Parts: sequence; C-alpha cells; structure tokens
Amino acid sequence: MTKLLEQAIATVRQLPEGEQDIAARFLLGFANPDARHFQLTDEQMAEVELAKKDVREGRFATDTEIESVWRKFDR
Repeated sequence: MTKLLEQAIATVRQLPEGEQDIAARFLLGFANPDARHFQLTDEQMAEVELAKKDVREGRFATDTEIESVWRKFDR
C-alpha cells in the first residue's frame, strides 16, 4: 500500500460512519474491473487533468473550503 493511500485511509477513518461508507463505496467502485466499461467525456477528462496538475503543483483545498462544500450537501 502506498503512503498516500495509507494517509487517505487514516483520514477516512476519522469521518463519521456514514461518510466512511461513501468513501468505501467510491473506492470499491474505482477498483471494480467492471467499472472500466464506463467512459469519461472529454470535458470530464480535462477536469481530471486539471486536478492532477493542481496536485503536482501542491494546490489543495483547505479544510475550511472542504467543510464549505460538505455544508452545501448537508453533510
């Protein structure tokens, strides 16, 4: 397991159980070989590439920004 995955799992463990389940379903779906049947649009791929660039350049959302997003979805 990579250090980044270990860090992500440690962070998810601190979330409430319902949010842990959401993260688990996402990860299981990502790892599911059948998921390869789904294709991203060109626009979605461009968004992924922008996100990867942000990560490479060390740009991440702050905890406050993340909390603001969760509040929008009543989490």
